[in-house]
Amino acid sequence: MQEIDDAPLPDGDLTLQLLARPRDTNNSGDIFGGWVMMQMDIAAEICAARRAGGRVATVAVDAMSFLMPVKVGDVVSCYTNTLEVGRSSIRIEVEVWTNVADAAVKVTEGEFVFVAIDENGRTRPIN
Repeated sequence: MQEIDDAPLPDGDLTLQLLARPRDTNNSGDIFGGWVMMQMDIAAEICAARRAGGRVATVAVDAMSFLMPVKVGDVVSCYTNTLEVGRSSIRIEVEVWTNVADAAVKVTEGEFVFVAIDENGRTRPIN
């Protein structure tokens, strides 16, 4: 029987961490979901470019569900994990966490697919 984890922790490597600011809020005072997604894409790109040894481009994003809103002043932490490396593509999982009352809380997760590209913007193999 599998145990239930009462205190889950982020999976992957801390790749990007930043502070949610007032300029990134919607009319309700929550941070825009698009801002969070942009940070996830940046974190995934950092991870994919390291693995690919050069330039990469986002080609797909899997469905995402937001579990809780991000508030102004929250420290947003993006954790990345390489799921699969193909001939020229890389699939990266990104988890976003923040701290609420000194406890790590998962905000969202998603999978990003990148393709390695050369200086002319054409697909290249990953070594």
